Amino acid sequence: MAEHVRAPDLAHAGLRWFNVEAPLSLRDLAGRLVILDFWTFCCVNCMHILPILRRVEEAFPREVAVIGVHSPKFAAERDPDNVARAIARYGILHPVVHDPGFLIWRSYAVRAWPTLMFVSPDGYVLGTHSGEPEPEGFFQAVSQVVDQIHEAGFAPAGRLPLKPLPSAGERLSFPGKLKRLPGGEKAWALCDPGHHQIVILGDDGRERSRVGSGEPGWQDGEMGEARFQSPQGLVADGEAIYVADTWNHRVRRIERWNGRVTTLAGTGARGLPLGGATPALATPLASPWDLEVRGGSLFFANAGTHQLGLIDLARSAVEGLAGSGAEGIEDGPAASATLAQPSGLALDPSGGTIYFVDSETSSVRLLVLGEQPEVRTLAGKGLFDFGHANGPLQGALFQHPLGIAWLGGGGGRLLVADSYNGALRVVDLRRMWASDLDDGFDCADPVCLPAGEPAGATVDGPGRVFMVDTNNHRVLEYRLTERTYRTWCQ
Repeated sequence: MAEHVRAPDLAHAGLRWFNVEAPLSLRDLAGRLVILDFWTFCCVNCMHILPILRRVEEAFPREVAVIGVHSPKFAAERDPDNVARAIARYGILHPVVHDPGFLIWRSYAVRAWPTLMFVSPDGYVLGTHSGEPEPEGFFQAVSQVVDQIHEAGFAPAGRLPLKPLPSAGERLSFPGKLKRLPGGEKAWALCDPGHHQIVILGDDGRERSRVGSGEPGWQDGEMGEARFQSPQGLVADGEAIYVADTWNHRVRRIERWNGRVTTLAGTGARGLPLGGATPALATPLASPWDLEVRGGSLFFANAGTHQLGLIDLARSAVEGLAGSGAEGIEDGPAASATLAQPSGLALDPSGGTIYFVDSETSSVRLLVLGEQPEVRTLAGKGLFDFGHANGPLQGALFQHPLGIAWLGGGGGRLLVADSYNGALRVVDLRRMWASDLDDGFDCADPVCLPAGEPAGATVDGPGRVFMVDTNNHRVLEYRLTERTYRTWCQ
């Protein structure tokens, strides 16, 4: 089975390994087919590969070793503690080596995320695949290689001595978006993706109920038996809560009066770029991440195809709203503009503009609705332009923002969850200016922690806002007049 190119080793001094007791070398992996998964935790396309690899790991636990090689794009991804949290968040069980200096990346001549590299049981490069593989074809190809391994006389090598990281969070686990439930007594709905549930909260932050069994999967039905798969975003109207059921590639509906769950859109398969109107339940989606609703129009961020989409609730039809499907930051007519992993949506009060954050270009953008919809960029420059800089929007920098909300005020302001900077930022649309919200707030908690990759920002009137502090498994409440903040829900 040997090829001519010897695979470079994985053993480099100083690299941190996860899910194993000690670093691994190719000698430790001899006798197995080794699949190296070059990934970074910001990358939604990298996340799409994980269930494909999990199926291989479960089918061939002795013959195949999957090794994640984490090669960070953003500055925040260089921190090994953040890598550990991402591994726990996404339920990764195979060994992962953190390669912030791109030593392994360069030795294998990798050029893009995600990339899979295949190494034979005797340590030679068999081939490579860039991008997301087709799930069934990939599994069949690995099966054939495993058969060849047996025919060549390689004995099953046995299971790797794994030590997976413990799951994190108790009441909440890596929470996502928080949205107000309109009408009646004030209440809130929160995505709890680590528990695969939606949590209903009172205005005091206390839990009232949960929707979903807590087991990952896809199942409609009563609120205690329905299943979600890491839902990240939601929105509500007077009748229902709409859920971006992210890793199920579906949009779901929860009846507010009885908690019953149904599916509105998606087939469960990872979809290709959206086009013209098609039946919602027959149209595959790709990691929907957030939602907004107005009347019979349900807007969604289709992060996996770098698009915004629209579900016509009356016709049960779905269509692309903005984005060609290519990844980039090109403005212009909505259909030809390029987006980059849109992850948060906010409608202005008139309903004529959708503001959104594109996480992979660290940008704040907008879509003007109407007969000739158009995409414009407020802040952001490119796929590798990021930082933490305030001032005029043309020079302001963000780092992988995930949440956005309408803050209001004279001329209009936006509140942005600048995830990898661990900050709430304000975008002033009249002044075209970016600033930090917290420039001297007092913490009212007994123990005050720095924010950890906040995924959501929510506004409750002129004096109260919330930050979903994802990696700290909590929601923070900011009182703007008092200039204080505290843990509201944990």
